[in-house]
Amino acid sequence: MTRDVTLPLWLFLLILLFAAVTFASHFLFPSVRWFFRRRLERAVRRLNRRLQRPIQPFKLARRHDMIQRLLFDPEVARAVHDHARAEDVPVDVAFETARRYAREIVPGFSATLYFSVAIRLAKRISRMLYDVRLERGEEALARIQPGATVIYVMNHRSNMDYVLVTYLAARNDALAYAVGEWARVWPMSRLIRAMGAYFIRRRSRNALYRRVLARYVRLATDGGVAQGIYPEGGLSLDGALQPARLGLLRYITDGFDPDVREVVFVPVALNYDRVLEDRILIAAGAAGTRRFRARITSVLYNTARLFWLKLRGRYRRFGTAAVAYGDPLTLSDFLEGHPPDEKLTEDLAQELMTRIGAVVPVVAVPLVCSVLSAGPMRRDALEAEVGRRLDLLGRASRVSAKDRVERALVLLRSRHIVETGPADGGSEEIRIRPGQEELVRFYANSVAHLLPPADQRISAPANEDAASAGS
Repeated sequence: MTRDVTLPLWLFLLILLFAAVTFASHFLFPSVRWFFRRRLERAVRRLNRRLQRPIQPFKLARRHDMIQRLLFDPEVARAVHDHARAEDVPVDVAFETARRYAREIVPGFSATLYFSVAIRLAKRISRMLYDVRLERGEEALARIQPGATVIYVMNHRSNMDYVLVTYLAARNDALAYAVGEWARVWPMSRLIRAMGAYFIRRRSRNALYRRVLARYVRLATDGGVAQGIYPEGGLSLDGALQPARLGLLRYITDGFDPDVREVVFVPVALNYDRVLEDRILIAAGAAGTRRFRARITSVLYNTARLFWLKLRGRYRRFGTAAVAYGDPLTLSDFLEGHPPDEKLTEDLAQELMTRIGAVVPVVAVPLVCSVLSAGPMRRDALEAEVGRRLDLLGRASRVSAKDRVERALVLLRSRHIVETGPADGGSEEIRIRPGQEELVRFYANSVAHLLPPADQRISAPANEDAASAGS
């Protein structure tokens, strides 16, 4: 028993490694997890005192526990058996497929990462790129009944939407976004999941996958998780509002029980003086495909270029990024006035898109583009028409029509979208540069639905009056 035993060095090190892992897993890790869990709970309590809507326990549940709860949900269990029969595979194989779907969908929210890193980063990026403006409706959020699940329903103009709304909603909620396949790229996927986002396959027709996703959305909604969804299903390729898709809205309304938790939809409308992906989106629309050719090298190059301009003091922001909240819609109120038929989700989607469209911000570039899309125009006539449309829309503000036109033209000239030249009488004429017509229409489309059909072009009296004034 006291004789020496000789071992190779590699085997001795391997034994030490297994001993260290065993000690850590049985003694050290549980204590460390408990220590950090207590710190996290104290931090969340401090955050909840600051937030208008506290973070719900469902959002803070461990990811492993949430996956297990989802897998053993009765409806998911039935879907697993149905999938096994339909595909003629063993139940345990179908169960593993469901587990893979659940692991793909369920986020792993980190309050520390969300509030210490994501919010600050979103604020910095938003203010660096744009003059951020919240136009209306924030006071309506304060009137939403406590304990309700808030669903932010947004139009999708740019991938900056995620950053902008995360920053602006930080005082009220910790948002969980439904994000598409583009975000399932490592290491971005881990960061996005830690911020509370859940992944969805927008084009999947797999019944088991859709049941797992539907049950997660239902559990999150019943758990009070504030969510941000884009009913259009993707970025607008022509700048206009798109028809709503019904998938996520149907998951939210199916099985809704106001006695469990009320659901309140908050329409959110966004608009920009410059959409970062505008030319990419127009090219995708012209090609008839949603496959965007945005290479990571191009993104890195443009990011480095912006920082270089900032270091040299020549950086100029991309104009205004504006957000407006529409009138909230309580789901139980909507259901009271609607018969329980198959069109319920369709009518709900239509109502939400109408409320979003009604409050789309009218920022300078889209408004000026909506006027210039009718043809070349003298500067004084352009200012007069912009002022007339602002009065027509009831969007007059402290910023005059003249100042709006000047801001828009500075941005449009810097991108070589418009050019100026002399007009009769010595005044300045503004015209669209050849080849930039589609880009002008892209921005004009974002506000076109707000104007009567007769105001999609410059009216004859406005031109005649301006002409006589300049002669």
